[in-house]
Amino acid sequence: QVQLVESGGGSVLAGGSLRLSCAASGYSVRAICMAWFRQAPGLEREGVARFYHPGGDPYYADSVKGRFTISQDSAKNTLYLQMSSLKPEDTAIYYCAPVMCGSWARLGNYWGQGTQVTVSP
Repeated sequence: QVQLVESGGGSVLAGGSLRLSCAASGYSVRAICMAWFRQAPGLEREGVARFYHPGGDPYYADSVKGRFTISQDSAKNTLYLQMSSLKPEDTAIYYCAPVMCGSWARLGNYWGQGTQVTVSP
């Protein structure tokens, strides 16, 4: 049974930082590539950060490049997203999911409940 549990969201002022976590179960993050997505109100879900290889070679959307860092702790089977220099346009619900390496295409139809990030001016 695949399960994804995101946490770490909150409300911050612009310029602030947050660290999101995604605890995975039912598979090992050592074996597959993981990604972070987000969905802002009224917009489609978009990819934010992912790996080209399991746990390595990160790729970032242009909108977050230089501000966000994706990482994982294989021993804890947990994915992270360190977010810095946050902007109001980063406000969204953030989700993690397993993906095809080097792609935003998801493996299976697995989503967690997401974690809300709100950035105020």
